[in-house]
Amino acid sequence: MSFPGTLDHLVYAVPDLAAAVSAFAERTGVAPARGGRHPVGSANALVALTVDGDRAPHYLEIVGPDPERADPGPVEVFGLADLERPHLATFAVRVAEDLTAAVERARAVGHDPGDVEPWSRATPEGDVLHWHLAKREPEGYPAPVPFLIDWGSTPQPGLGDLPTLELVSLRAEHPEPARLAPALSALGVDLDLMEGPGSLLEAVLRGPKGEFVLR
Repeated sequence: MSFPGTLDHLVYAVPDLAAAVSAFAERTGVAPARGGRHPVGSANALVALTVDGDRAPHYLEIVGPDPERADPGPVEVFGLADLERPHLATFAVRVAEDLTAAVERARAVGHDPGDVEPWSRATPEGDVLHWHLAKREPEGYPAPVPFLIDWGSTPQPGLGDLPTLELVSLRAEHPEPARLAPALSALGVDLDLMEGPGSLLEAVLRGPKGEFVLR
């Protein structure tokens, strides 16, 4: 498997959600489904990610500022406040135990994933989905060390009624991969991480128009 088995979802951050969704559909042949709106001022669109053609608990989140947000100021998540172009910003993973234990284990090796906090999203149908995250804004994006998620009793979106693309691979680059290795190990994340000139995340997906790269 050329991506972490605990992968929950990829986060593709964009400065303009509507424009990005349209461009993504044109590029891939798959139109992302409307996800919903977050209280923090962001909104998203979703595509489920299959593995060897089968449905799996993985998906792609395209996230940008919510054009209908109550506060028109900067959106301070996923680097959206000063984002100029779409890029693969980070990813989320599930953990085998409760989030608090995973956070403590990561902090023990010098990585602080952030405190466990409740999050929610209002769907276009008027439902509200709830989950918990351990997510701290990193020094910069792309962020090869993922944040943590626990859906609790909420169905994992990747298994829901969404359009699909095939997940082929996920890899990362960083100037100091050895510095990130303890955090990835503590979180149980088997990521293809190589040394590179800067921080990079790269996913290869496959759809009706063939393989393409998100980075």
